[in-house]
This record gives sequence, structure tokens and C-alpha cells, in this order.
Amino acid sequence: MPRIPIIMPQLGESIAEATIVNIAVKPGEEVGADQDVLEVETNKAVMSVTSPCTGKVASWVVEVQQSYAVGAVLGYLEATPEEAARVGLDAPSPTQVADESAENNPNGDPDERPVEPSTASTPKKDMVKPTVRGLPVPAHAAGASYLSPRMRARMAELGLHAADLAGVAGSGAAGRVTIEDFEKFISQIEKNKMSPASTMRVAVADAMRRSWTRPLATVALPINLNAVLAHRKAQEPKPGPALYALRALALALAENSAPAGRLVGNRIVHPAAIDVGFAVEVEDGVLVPVMREVDKTPLSELTPKYNELVELARQRRLPPAATGGSIATVTNFGTFGLTWATPIPLPEQTLVLGLGAGRIQPSWDAKAEKFLPVMEANMTLSFDHRVLDGGGAGRMLARIAALLAEPEKL
Repeated sequence: MPRIPIIMPQLGESIAEATIVNIAVKPGEEVGADQDVLEVETNKAVMSVTSPCTGKVASWVVEVQQSYAVGAVLGYLEATPEEAARVGLDAPSPTQVADESAENNPNGDPDERPVEPSTASTPKKDMVKPTVRGLPVPAHAAGASYLSPRMRARMAELGLHAADLAGVAGSGAAGRVTIEDFEKFISQIEKNKMSPASTMRVAVADAMRRSWTRPLATVALPINLNAVLAHRKAQEPKPGPALYALRALALALAENSAPAGRLVGNRIVHPAAIDVGFAVEVEDGVLVPVMREVDKTPLSELTPKYNELVELARQRRLPPAATGGSIATVTNFGTFGLTWATPIPLPEQTLVLGLGAGRIQPSWDAKAEKFLPVMEANMTLSFDHRVLDGGGAGRMLARIAALLAEPEKL
């Protein structure tokens, strides 16, 4: 009976490996085609690995809480020849290959040896350390200006980046960190209490390190939320304030997409679509679900999709279609009671729009000729200063505020 390998799939364009978190089917159990058999965790989400065809689980060659590279063999199914042929997995056995080779090479020419069977037919555990690799933007470490070959080798051995030396005082020429400085630093921190960083924490740290290699700036504008709050009361389901901001940002970028462009050489590359992400706090990190073509979808249709993605993000079960490829992010730091913050755009983005906590503030009413209480919140826009200047960022914020003043048009 053919043994069909179960392979670690490509779980996203920036995913190189995943950690096994649950084995759902035991050896000897029957499974159907595309049935969930394993749960794996990446730095982005928990996903399922499915069976390639109908059959019986012969064995697993993986362990829970171990990481395996994309393409690694995770286990084997026993399937009927008909089922294997149906899904195109009826590769000839090693005996068949040898027999066919003998028939085609009766003289035993050593230059025409039998073809070796695929390595996929041999149980092999592809062990790798849980790290973050294959990210969409190349990681360029920033920190120490010069590292000797000996220092680089030692840091590579420990899996550290140059940015990790930011807190190390150098005693070498021009403040250079010497190998002695480095070893003293390592010996000191090893005396402290330590806890392992999760894959999510490492991913966030790496993304922020790469983001900070650019010149970033933030502008802010206080906005009146009374119109948004009044509109929200009449809606069912009720959109969150961040969704109003997300929709307004998308409409503003649809009018002028240059602020969300990326500087490549001497050109600004405009986005092909207005796909906007929003930050969701999860255990030990942040995920950014993405909503596609937000400028073409009215607020009423965005609300249920937004709520669904929030729940999936908290469960770390975001579908691949809802991750990556966004041109900007909206973050509601007001949920933590913060009135002002300077969020950092993702490495592949130019903009992040932030919304602070609402506070009742006095506002001058020209018609009534007196101050009236209004619900006001600070809205911030953090941006790549190479692409956008303060004036352009200010106009972008003003346009978003104007759109939020007429929420019925969103």
C-alpha cells in the first residue's frame, strides 16, 4: 500500500517554518482528504495542516512544541493505489524504479544507474530552531558602527544583531564595542532572571528594529467625535471608533495614494489597492489583520468582517487572505486610556494612524458664542519622513477629520 508523505505546507509568503502545537489524529486512525490532522503555530497565527488524501495515518515523525521547516515531512498516510493515483501521488516504489532501470539498461552501463527514490519517501525530521525568517523586508541590523570579524562570529554564535549592542558602552577607539566589552556584558546579563521570548515577541521586535532604520515622524490633531458617536448609536452591529478611522483613512488615500507609497530608489511606488490593517493586541504581541479594498466597501459592510477578524486575531487563527500586503495600519491606543502616542509603521508600510482616548473638552461654538462640551480625541499620523513631510501629513489628518465629521457618508 502506498505511503503518502504529509508535508509542512507554505503557510504564507513570509513563513519559513512552524511549530507543532497539536496532533489531532493518532496513528492507525482513518482520515479523509483535506481533513485537519495537525495544528501548527507561526509567528502570525495558529493554522491547520490537512491530509493530502483519504487514508490511514501510518506514523508521525514530529514532536509537539518542535519547529519544522516548510517542505519537511511530518508524517505518512497509508492510501490505496487508486487514491494515491487520484491525487497524483502514485510515485513508483524503489523496486519499480530499479526494475525499470534494468530493463532500460540491459548492459549495466554504470553511467545509467537507477534513479534514487525521492527523499520524501524516507522519514526525516527536519529540525530547526524557532526563529523568525523570510520576512517581507530584508532585516538590516543597526547599532554599532563597526564590528570586528571576531565580534561578528561571536554574535552569530549567540544569534544576536548589532542593534542588541545599543546598551553596551564601548571602550575601544571612537567608542567601539570590543570583544572584552561584549563578553563582560554577556556575563552580567546572565546573572539576571531570564525568561524565553515567544516567537510572537521576537517577530514584533524584529519588525520594529527594521522600521526604526527609517526617519519617522508623528503629527497630531484633536478631533470632535460627537458626530461619530451619534452615528454609531443608530447602527447595528455597532462599528468601533477604529473602524470609522480606518474607513476615513482609506477614502483619503483613495483620493491621493502618494502618502502611502514606498520610496524605492528615486521613485515613489504607489499602492495597487487600498488594503488597510488594524492592530489587535494578542498574548505577548500584536497582530495586524488586513481588510482589502476598504475604499470600495461601505462602513456597514465592513463592520461584521472587522468584528470577525478581531476574534480570529485574538485566537491567532487569521486566514492567509487577511494577513500581509497592507499599505497602512490603524491603531486605537485609546483603549488603554492613552490620549497621545507615537505608533511606529510596519517595515513595509509608510503610515500608521492612531486614535487616542476620548475626553470631554470645552469647544468654542461660534453660533452660540460660548464654549460647549464635546467629546474630543487626539488623532496621530506617524509616517516615513522620506516619503511624506509635515505639511502633507497635516493635510492628510485634516482630510480624515473632515470625513469623520460626516460619518453617514462613510
